[in-house]
Amino acid sequence: MDDDITPDEIRALAARFTDEVLNGHDLGSALEDLVAEDFVEQNPLPGQGPGRAGLADVLGGMFAAFPDMHWDVQDTLVEGDRIMSLSVWTGTHDGAFMGIAPTGRTVHVEAWTLDRYRDGRLVESRILMDAAGLLGQLGVLPAPGA
Repeated sequence: MDDDITPDEIRALAARFTDEVLNGHDLGSALEDLVAEDFVEQNPLPGQGPGRAGLADVLGGMFAAFPDMHWDVQDTLVEGDRIMSLSVWTGTHDGAFMGIAPTGRTVHVEAWTLDRYRDGRLVESRILMDAAGLLGQLGVLPAPGA
């Protein structure tokens, strides 16, 4: 645990990551500034490689599939060097995503993340996303009750 980092500093780092990387789609300087090279995703998407490069690849694929992707953080809890966030991301499916051809549909997806920071950088994350809801909105899964 990084004993010198305050909850407000962790919230500010997480907000910068959301604003600059997720919403600004900056996989260059912002990602390098905010994410450690040896970053670990505890719950990687299929095919996600290791480290910051693996995160950049998976985010680049999501930005290509949902070019207007936008994350809205709903709530956060901070303890020690970790922050848990409830977010909703939206986007229009205008590119291929995990083998699913573009549908033109707009999705709203709830996601929980548990992130850990060290020396001012994101070093570890675990994301739980409503994958079934996403696939239902894309028309891949039948609607409930269908």
